[in-house]
Amino acid sequence: MPHVIRIGGIFEQTDGPVSLVSAEELAFKFAVNNINRNRTLLPNTTLTYDIQRINIYDSFEASRKACDQLSLGVVAIFGPSHSSSSNAVQSICNALEVPHIQVRWKHHPMDNRDTFYANLYPDYSSLSYAILDLVQFLKWKTATVVYDDSTGLIRLQELIMAPSRYNIRLKIRQLPLDTQDTRPLLKEMKRSREFRIIFDCSHHMAAQILKQAQTMGMMTEYYHYIFTTLDLMAIDLEPYKFCGVNMTGFRILNVDNPQVAAIVEKWSMERQIPPKPDSGLLEGIMTTDAALTYDAVHIVSVSYQHAPQMTVNSLQCHRHKPWRFGGRFMSFIKESHWDGLTGRLSFNKTSGLRTDFDLDIISLKEDGLEKEEPYVMLKKSDKALVGNDRFEGFCIDLLKELANILGFSYEIRLVPDGKYGSPDEKGQWNGMIRELIEHRADLAVAPLTITYMREKVIDFTKPFMSMGISILYRKPNATNNGFFSFLNPMTPDIWVYILLAYLGVSCVLFVIARFSPYEWYDAHPCNPGSDVVENNFTLLNSFWFGVGSLMQQGSELMPKALSTRIIGGIWWFFTLIIISSYTANLAAFLTVERMDSPVDSADDIAKQTKIEYGVVKDGATMSFFKKSKVSTFEKMWAFMSSKPSTSLVKSIEDGIQRVLKSDYALIMESTTIDYITRRNCNLTQVGGLIDSKGYGIGTPLGSPYRDKITIAILSIIEDGRLHMLKEKWWSGSSCSDEERRETGPMGIQNLGGIFIVLASGLVLSVFVAIAEFIYKLRKTAEREQVYIPTNSHIPLFV
Repeated sequence: MPHVIRIGGIFEQTDGPVSLVSAEELAFKFAVNNINRNRTLLPNTTLTYDIQRINIYDSFEASRKACDQLSLGVVAIFGPSHSSSSNAVQSICNALEVPHIQVRWKHHPMDNRDTFYANLYPDYSSLSYAILDLVQFLKWKTATVVYDDSTGLIRLQELIMAPSRYNIRLKIRQLPLDTQDTRPLLKEMKRSREFRIIFDCSHHMAAQILKQAQTMGMMTEYYHYIFTTLDLMAIDLEPYKFCGVNMTGFRILNVDNPQVAAIVEKWSMERQIPPKPDSGLLEGIMTTDAALTYDAVHIVSVSYQHAPQMTVNSLQCHRHKPWRFGGRFMSFIKESHWDGLTGRLSFNKTSGLRTDFDLDIISLKEDGLEKEEPYVMLKKSDKALVGNDRFEGFCIDLLKELANILGFSYEIRLVPDGKYGSPDEKGQWNGMIRELIEHRADLAVAPLTITYMREKVIDFTKPFMSMGISILYRKPNATNNGFFSFLNPMTPDIWVYILLAYLGVSCVLFVIARFSPYEWYDAHPCNPGSDVVENNFTLLNSFWFGVGSLMQQGSELMPKALSTRIIGGIWWFFTLIIISSYTANLAAFLTVERMDSPVDSADDIAKQTKIEYGVVKDGATMSFFKKSKVSTFEKMWAFMSSKPSTSLVKSIEDGIQRVLKSDYALIMESTTIDYITRRNCNLTQVGGLIDSKGYGIGTPLGSPYRDKITIAILSIIEDGRLHMLKEKWWSGSSCSDEERRETGPMGIQNLGGIFIVLASGLVLSVFVAIAEFIYKLRKTAEREQVYIPTNSHIPLFV
């Protein structure tokens, strides 16, 4: 194996007074230098390169430069990227059997016979499927596809054919040719209310589109843009972070890998070519083309290391004598695997296209801010906001009121770690408290709880808001009314007691009626000499009297003796109270949804372990539980500290999501709970306040501003302005806990049990009637001593 091998690179240069070196050329040199320095891939071989620059679209010059490099004895040629120049170089490489490596997308026809060809750029048919999957995941029903040139229609063919296979309506538009002014096209799309747009263009063009869309007022939360370029992270997106616009793209550069991140950082430090001032691009970002070029050099080096006894010789284009090791070396390249900057590298052995690659979906987010609604929030705007204009909220308005009263100017700065402030084991504070201690801030205007520990290291003004700690929990589901919901107004115990009372009263009435002589009467009043007497209150009649009274229907039986009348009167009074209570509760149970909550207070939460609960990490609520000496709160803190990864949340937003998605209760300030529950009807406050405390404005110890701000706070409290500010930010869609949610008309699910009882009673009466008839028939037969055979006909009485 030779000690020195050479690779060739042909790169385009831009026209103009100063020709710029392309990112691919810089990455090409960067990769070769890294391989020679590390000596892990090629320990006994030095890698050299020959670089040729051509004008874009000049395929003749590209062919001549390729022949020059082949005469030097290169083992592979990288580039050029433009299709016409690339095709010219490819034909030469096919003839002389030298591998040709590409890092940009190229249309690959079905009848392609480029054997000596490998492309590291992901196959666009796979990318098109990825875009289609993303559109389906976002549940888009309509979308606009905007492409740069005609090759975009080839790249996005799977997406463009989607309407015939999926329920998606597409509108196809083309970017203007020979100009970067897209405002007329954007204006037309805005007029047509096209809010979901897919842009297929370079990241340079994407940066210009975003800048012009912002001037057109198209960077609001109503718009969602998808960019097919893999270099969305190279665009400066900072001006659009707080506009509310939705932006999604793809990334193949695996920056989450620490080794990849180290190489990218080294690349950024060595590259000294900043982008144009108005390009809208970030400085020092490794683009996808550069990363693919870096990986391409490494995959060729890996393949060469595994090629046994391979020699390289000079090749002449006019002699048509191919490199005798070219076919074997090309096979090694297609069979090689390498974990590069863009993930795992592997190729289709027939076409030379890259297969089995991973794409990361990236989206624009508001990073770097720990905001808490409604105290401090980022203002949504379709314009780029700077300075204090970026923020809004209760605390921002409070700060404006104080500035107007005291006549001072201010600059709002976010705390770097996004925390309010708590001490660690060594007594070192973080968050806002640290900023005040180190005099990096004059005021801390936030929902900052006044505590004993904080008061020792900073000063607080008088509280501008009083509140306490309470529990935020998911609102329990409504109880479903069953078929026998008419039994719900009373507990099963009460129903059992009523049954026992009925049986007891009926039996006592029977005994007393038998005992009292005034309940007996002459059965034959027309025959004065008869000694036969009767009593109306037989055992069955006693039970019937009780049922008639309980159902408020009465009966033909009336007590005559004073003792039985006392029993009847007491029983009537009992049934009056029972029926009145039942009727009153029945209406509520059948017409109002009832909520059954598993916990109703802090004691309930502390006594169980099924429902997880926690607080915001490093907040005042956490300090309260940590230092509390109350047994219930000590028990709760022991539970939370035993599971810090699941019980403690990073922010209120994270806690709210946990409450909504899992069986979790968040313990926090009652004012914030009030704000949240007014806007999310699925959440509610459980129990009352655990303690009482206040929010104050923090200042450094000995600050001359504290007393003046305290007086100003008292002033706006007394004249009602503070109350007006709270109503402004807390008012919203009301989801009051006391509000009773009434159901619609009662259906069979409410009263179905009554019909079941009625049907059961009717069926029972039929069977009892049959039994009575048979019983009477047998008694009559016995009295007349007439034998009735089993199979004889039963006489019919009319």
